[in-house]
Amino acid sequence: MTSRTGPFDRADFPFALRLVTEAAAIAAYDWVGRSKKEEGDGAAVEAMRKALNEININAVVMIGEGEKDNAPLLYRGERIGTGEPEIEIAVDPIEGTTNMANGVDNSMAVFALSPRGSMFDLGPSFYMDKLVVPAAAKGKVDPTWPVKKKLEALSAALNKPISELRIFVLNRKRHHAMIKEIHEAGARTVLQENGDVAGAFMALQKGHNVDALFGTGGSPEGVITAIFAKALGGEFFGRVDPQSDEEAAKVKEFGLDSTKWLSGSELVKSDDAIFVATGINSGPLCRGITIDRGEVRLHTVILMAKTGARYDLVSRIPKR
Repeated sequence: MTSRTGPFDRADFPFALRLVTEAAAIAAYDWVGRSKKEEGDGAAVEAMRKALNEININAVVMIGEGEKDNAPLLYRGERIGTGEPEIEIAVDPIEGTTNMANGVDNSMAVFALSPRGSMFDLGPSFYMDKLVVPAAAKGKVDPTWPVKKKLEALSAALNKPISELRIFVLNRKRHHAMIKEIHEAGARTVLQENGDVAGAFMALQKGHNVDALFGTGGSPEGVITAIFAKALGGEFFGRVDPQSDEEAAKVKEFGLDSTKWLSGSELVKSDDAIFVATGINSGPLCRGITIDRGEVRLHTVILMAKTGARYDLVSRIPKR
């Protein structure tokens, strides 16, 4: 898909987007370590929506907080701004909500966007099975293969013995059989309770001692990950993976095939896509918020799918 004339052609446009994730991160920070993830998430959602309107963006929410009845703000299909929407957005006001509420590392406000008509509509899908591999393994690992064959292909692509491979997996009951297969094949796991966006980033970027991501996490995070996987030169595959009979029925009714793996380019057709994240608590991608002498310091990362450019921005804002 070719780029359209509009905000993606403005050199300053990506940097204006930081205001969106910064607003959400600051709102969420008030709830860090208070064991109230719903309140923190609600504050971040409201702040993100307000910031989106302030930068005068014409957009439709493709990946949001849910359906309109359950998410009064930033729900799927909501329009932000005036006129015909030219941009589609995927939002995750707090990636790592539990981590934020518990006051532990790895939570951030995340926002991604691409031109109108380029994002795959996941409808009612909440869960997605994912495979993320770094650039060196691009085109060399098929998501349909059994675990052992994937590991063998990854080992060959990375020129690394299987015994030294480390696979990021969310530590969930649904993954226990797969974790066992990974171990039986001789590889290692990096098991975490939350945060597969950060896990995907670690798999894609050198220096984090993670070689791939396997397993099921959130569908919204899948589309967001597909965008920054393009920017980092790696490869993303996703397959809707309902975790309840109710979700399976809704997914089928919507017309999604839970047996079909989609590439990152199918999930986000345009290379004119941008990923933005601001740290709440520190993680592998962003440093967390710090407050010193009445000043709030934030770290934002912007990744451009088309060029692979990365921008690390630090903001200093007076504490209100």
